[in-house]
Amino acid sequence: MRQEQQFVDRLYARVDALRGEAERSVDGALTDVGKGLQARLERDVLVAERSGLLAALNAVDGSLCFGRVDLAAGEDGSTPGPSHHIGRIGIREDDEEHTPILIDWRAPVARPFYLATGHTPMGLRRRRHLTTEGRTVTALHDEILDLGDHTRTGHEDPTGDAVLLAALDSARTGRMGDIVRTIQADQDRIIRAPHRGVLVVEGGPGTGKTAVALHRAAYLLYEHRELLARRAVLIVGPNPAFLGYIGEVLPSLGETGVLLASLGELFPGLRARGTESPYTAAVKGRTEMAEALALAVRDRQHIPEPGQPLVIAHEDGDLILDWETAYEARQAARDTLLPHNLARPHFAFRIIDSLTDQLVERIGADPYGGPNFLGLDDRAQLGKGIAASAEVHAAIDELWPELSPRQFVSDFLADPVYLPEQDTEALRRAPGSPWTPADVPLLDEAAELLGHDDSAALAAAEAERQERIAYAQGVLELSRGSESYEFEDEESELLSAHDIIDAERMAERHEEDDHRSAAERAAADRTWAFGHIIVDEAQDLSPMAWRLLMRRCPTRSMTLVGDPAQTAETTGAGAAPPRGAAAEGARTWQEILEPYVGDRWEHTRLGVNYRTPAEIMALAAAVLRAEHPAFEPPVSVRATGTRPWAKASSDLAATVAEAAAGEIPEEGRLAVIAPRALHEEIAARLPDVRAGEEPDLTRHLVLLDPRQAKGLEFDRVIVVEPGTLPTSDLYVALTRATQSLGLVHSGELPEPLRAALAEVPV
Repeated sequence: MRQEQQFVDRLYARVDALRGEAERSVDGALTDVGKGLQARLERDVLVAERSGLLAALNAVDGSLCFGRVDLAAGEDGSTPGPSHHIGRIGIREDDEEHTPILIDWRAPVARPFYLATGHTPMGLRRRRHLTTEGRTVTALHDEILDLGDHTRTGHEDPTGDAVLLAALDSARTGRMGDIVRTIQADQDRIIRAPHRGVLVVEGGPGTGKTAVALHRAAYLLYEHRELLARRAVLIVGPNPAFLGYIGEVLPSLGETGVLLASLGELFPGLRARGTESPYTAAVKGRTEMAEALALAVRDRQHIPEPGQPLVIAHEDGDLILDWETAYEARQAARDTLLPHNLARPHFAFRIIDSLTDQLVERIGADPYGGPNFLGLDDRAQLGKGIAASAEVHAAIDELWPELSPRQFVSDFLADPVYLPEQDTEALRRAPGSPWTPADVPLLDEAAELLGHDDSAALAAAEAERQERIAYAQGVLELSRGSESYEFEDEESELLSAHDIIDAERMAERHEEDDHRSAAERAAADRTWAFGHIIVDEAQDLSPMAWRLLMRRCPTRSMTLVGDPAQTAETTGAGAAPPRGAAAEGARTWQEILEPYVGDRWEHTRLGVNYRTPAEIMALAAAVLRAEHPAFEPPVSVRATGTRPWAKASSDLAATVAEAAAGEIPEEGRLAVIAPRALHEEIAARLPDVRAGEEPDLTRHLVLLDPRQAKGLEFDRVIVVEPGTLPTSDLYVALTRATQSLGLVHSGELPEPLRAALAEVPV
């Protein structure tokens, strides 16, 4: 213990020195100005590098070192092999060789820490787990891997599971912790899988699939730093509460440049927080919506009715825009195959040319039947006048308006078309209604269909750039003039400004610097192409959501994690069959991915449950088997000896409050999971709980509905009215607890649940 404490003290002394150096470098660079263009560039690079180092050091300052591997002795066996300490990030000495003090857990030399066994020691004689509180070593656990090594330390762990079980039994904090100390062999293989292509990670509750995906993001950033730091990694979660729950994992591993977003946050400038019925969300998620939106865009490309031309006032007499002229202009614009807004100038040019011809023919006509006497210059002048006419522009706007995605989708949802009547009624809503997460794929689809005509902005930017170049050229000319005056009688060997840099490069150096990270820039750019995308609860994504995500990753480099048994269910409207998110989400991975990647994807499964005790998992599995007899749940690694309980009540809120009062742990978290319709009544009886608020998972008591609870875990859980929940939602609710589970209900429990409660082992 003393030896390890001395190492940890030395490690943190180096960390403190690195932190001080980084802080001084950043402060000095930011205040050191006026050293020229090259110095400014070097300063910006230094600030970015040292700021990133500071962020990583500050994020991992706690349990920085968690393990050690002792290599087997050499061939002569006379001396023990070297040892390497393993930690969250790599730290090196300040010497000429930059000797490693701490090995990054992602480095190849650290891999035996996770994979070595007594049967396959991978060159190790001992694996040591270090437990620390702050900077103090509190426990050591050694695993002997070389049975021929008889050296003992007194810290041997006979089973090798002490650290894992301690982590599983520890109180929850409302934030997911990293599993870097306890990564299992099957998880490690997924984390270090190759970067390219789509990897599907399927696993039941508690198998660690989310943690594995996050650690995979950290590993990929380590292995492909240059590429992914430039293009960024996107992690998509099911809701904002979940993103808050996982938000500290990657920083604790030294990675702070990843973009975390829910579906409702994937349209720049919008945070969709509105709610709607599951059926409405399901309708919005269908592939038919893409076709309906495309047809609705074409509907906004109008032409006059035959025999009812559009009359445009003009100072030289009214201009007539008839059906035939407008039809030809519209067809020419559509033939470009450009998005609506980008095709609009082609339509406008055709209309302006036709109106110009009409005006030329009127003004230049010879009353005696001779040829038109207007020349090309005259025609050009008349065309400019028509192009500048407000009346002409108003007519073009009426026939082919420039559309924004938000306004277009809002108008479409106010009066949906090209869909079955039942679906149009489900979609219909008043303009100005709050945006919902299911609207975001529609907005993205609309943005693709409409396009953005940035020609004016590009022209303005280019004009500004040319002005900067002209100014820089003037500065260089003045410099050249002063130099020729000073040295006109002798040949100078000194380098002048124009020998080092030309006007264009000088102008570029003076452009406003963008110090945002790649993740920050990606969040503001709908067309950003991410280097890798990780999707949690991928089984619930609608086809329209998949269209959005595939646009965000043209290379199709993705990690998808999910569990088909937890697929969200919807209810139909009226007599309609329940289609949509549930039915679509229940499709096989092959059906989801084939349109985008064919068969170029891999599938793997995690089958060990590290969260849910055996007693609770038996109950949840029995419920699901009632509908799916072949269902095989993940195998729980532990039992707690605590049996799930159930209590009937005629006053649900009072019974829940009473049960919660006895279940709220001094350390850890209690979740009450209830149908949304009961939240107001229950919240009124619970301390510091308000219905409708975004749940604060760091509180000891939270109130959630089953879908909000997806991906989360709590020490204790009370499920309210389980008989009213769809099977998949009930399965989710039952599998959130790490220690104990209770049920509160007003009527008879469903038969599968009642029978399972009687059979659960004590």
